[in-house]
Amino acid sequence: MTMCGLYSALSYGQGQPLSIEDLKAPIAALYHRGPDGYGYDISADGLCGLAHARLSIIDLDGGAQPLRHKNADISLIVNGEFYDFERVRRELESQGHVFQTGSDSEIALHLYRQYDLDFVHHLRGEFAFVLYDGEKGRLIAGRDRFGIKPLVYCVDETRQRLMIASEAKAILAAGYPAIWDQQAYAHASQIQYLPPNKTLFKGIYQLEPGMLLIHERGKDMRLKRYWDMDYPTQASLAQSAISEATACQDVHDQMREAVRLRLRADVPVCCHLSGGIDSGAIAGLAADISAQPITCFTVSFPNQDGYDEKSIAQEQADYIGADLHVVDVRPDDMIDTIDDAVFKSEGLSINGHLAGKYLLSQAIAKAGYKVTLSGEGSDEIFAGYPHFREDILLHSGESGAIKDQLKSLYKSNNKLAGLFLADGAQLDTSAIENALGYVPSFIKAKASLGFRIQDLLCDDYRAEALKTDAFREVIDHIDVDGQLAGRNSVDQSSYLWTKLTLAGYILKTLGDGCEMAHSLEGRVPFLDHSLFEYVRQLSLDLKIRFVEGRGLQEKYILREAMRPYITDTLYKRQKHPFIAPPVSGVSGVYEKMGDMLNSAAMRDQPFYDRAKVKNWFDALRGADAATHITHESVMMMVLTTLAAQDQFKLGAGS
Repeated sequence: MTMCGLYSALSYGQGQPLSIEDLKAPIAALYHRGPDGYGYDISADGLCGLAHARLSIIDLDGGAQPLRHKNADISLIVNGEFYDFERVRRELESQGHVFQTGSDSEIALHLYRQYDLDFVHHLRGEFAFVLYDGEKGRLIAGRDRFGIKPLVYCVDETRQRLMIASEAKAILAAGYPAIWDQQAYAHASQIQYLPPNKTLFKGIYQLEPGMLLIHERGKDMRLKRYWDMDYPTQASLAQSAISEATACQDVHDQMREAVRLRLRADVPVCCHLSGGIDSGAIAGLAADISAQPITCFTVSFPNQDGYDEKSIAQEQADYIGADLHVVDVRPDDMIDTIDDAVFKSEGLSINGHLAGKYLLSQAIAKAGYKVTLSGEGSDEIFAGYPHFREDILLHSGESGAIKDQLKSLYKSNNKLAGLFLADGAQLDTSAIENALGYVPSFIKAKASLGFRIQDLLCDDYRAEALKTDAFREVIDHIDVDGQLAGRNSVDQSSYLWTKLTLAGYILKTLGDGCEMAHSLEGRVPFLDHSLFEYVRQLSLDLKIRFVEGRGLQEKYILREAMRPYITDTLYKRQKHPFIAPPVSGVSGVYEKMGDMLNSAAMRDQPFYDRAKVKNWFDALRGADAATHITHESVMMMVLTTLAAQDQFKLGAGS
C-alpha cells in the first residue's frame, strides 16, 4: 500500500515523444504527498510517461512504483489502498499470475490482464491510478467510488498532451498556465462548491468519483462511469425489509471488517477522535481489534463552549483504553494556516475547520504516524446530518407538532445556520424543485450562503456569474431518472450531498488536502463500498427514528450496532458536525483579516468588489454573535479565494 502523488503524460496525435525530464518538475511539485522517493517510467513507444512520489506504507522495501508487468507491456502507478489484496492475490496466483512484489498495488496489473476494463470492479478501497497498456496504446485512469483520493486531468491541445495528476499543481509545473475558471467560480459563489468535474483552474478537470478516463490510440478520450450509489426505490425497499435485529448484527460485522482491513499497514496506525459517534465507533473497534493500545488525536478549541469536544473525546479514550493527544487550535491559527492549507488542498473553505484539519494532520505526522483512521462518510450513509431530519419533518405535514420539532431542530443546531440549515434570503432554487418536487434542506442552506456572497461581487462579474444557474447545472449533471426518481427524500438529498459536499469538499479539501499536506494517509472505514451497499438497503426508519425523550434520532442503527464500543455520552449525543468557532469578531484576528483584504491578492482577484467587501467587513466588527455565525462562511470564502490568488498567481481568464 502506498499513498503518494501521481503524474502521467500521454503524447497523442503529432505530439512529441516523452522523456524522464518531462516528468521531473511535475512530480517534484507533489513532494508533500510522497517524500519517500520518486519513480519514473517511459513506455516502450515513448508516448506515455508515469511518475510516482511515494509514501511507503506496505512492502516498504519492495513496493516502489511505477510497477511493470513481468510478461506484458503494461505499467501502473497507484495512489491509495487496495484492501483484502492478499485474498485477491491468492485467487490470481491460482489462475497462473506471478507477482514480483508484496505491494497491494500490483494486484491491479494482474486484474487488468484477467478482466480487461472490468478489473476496476474487483478493487476495494481508496484509490486513484493510471495504467498504460503499450500493446493496445491504451491509457486508463480511475478514481475510487466516493472520491476519497483525488485525480485531475488536462488536455493540452497546443502540445497535444494529456496530463493526469493527483493535484493540479503538478500540471501547472508541467507548463500549463494558471488561470481562474470563472464559470466554475460562479458555481462556488452560488452554492459553495465547484462543479463535480471542475477545479479552480481553467482547463484542468476533476475525474469524478466512480469514473474511468480511457484514451486509446486513434480514438477520442472518453469517460466511463463504473459505479454509482444506486439507492433502492421506495417500492423495492418496502418489498425487501431487513429486520432491526438482522441489520444491527450485519452493520456491526461489516463495520468491524472495514476497520480491520484498514488497520493493515507496515507502519503505525492511529485514529481521529472527536466528540461524535463516528470517530468514537471507529476508535472503539480499532481498540478492540488491535493487540496493542491505540493512539488517538483530537482537535480542541480552547475556551469555546459548544465547539470544544475535548472532554467528550477524553471520556471515550478512557473508555477504550486509548492514549489521547490534544491539538489546540486558536483563533490566530485559523488565519495563519490559510495560505498553505489552500495551496496544498487546492480548495476553498467556509469555516476555520480547515485550520483544524490541517493542524490535526500536522500534529499526527510530527508524532511519527503515516496512517490515520477517520469517521468521514458515516453521516452520508446513515443519514446523520440535521438537514436530513429537516427533510423528513418538512415532508411529514404541517401540524403543530412538526413545527415544534423544526423549531427545536434549528435551536439545537443554531451554530450551523447558513452552513447546514438555511438562514435568511436565498437564491432561486426552482430548477431543483422542478426536477425533484422539493428542495433538499442543505441546498436551501447553500442558496442562503450564495445570496450573501452575491452582494460582495463586482457588478460585472455578478451579472456574468448569474447567467450560470448553478442549481440547474447541478441537477442537469445528475442522472435524475436513473439515480433519484422513486427514491425517498433523504436518499435523494444524501445522493446530492455525497456528490457535492462529500466528494468536493469533505474528502478533497478537508480530508486528502489537509492530510497529504503533511504526508499523512487518511483511511475512511465508513466509505467501504461493501458496507455502503449493505446500508443502502435499509429502511429509512432504521437510519432516522423517533426516540422517546430525544425526538428524531439520527443514525439509529449505527448507535445500536456500535453500542459496546462507545460511551453512553456518545450513544445519546446528537450529531454535531466538526465546525470551528467564528473568528471574524476576535480582536487581533480581525486585524489580520483586514490585512488580507487589503493585500495585492485582493487587488488581483477578479471576483470581489474591494469597496463592497470593506464596507461589509467594517460592519461585522460590531455585529452580534448570531451575525458572526451566519457571515463567517462568507468571510472564509473570500479569504480562501485570496489565498488561492496569492499562492497560485492566477490569471483572471474569462
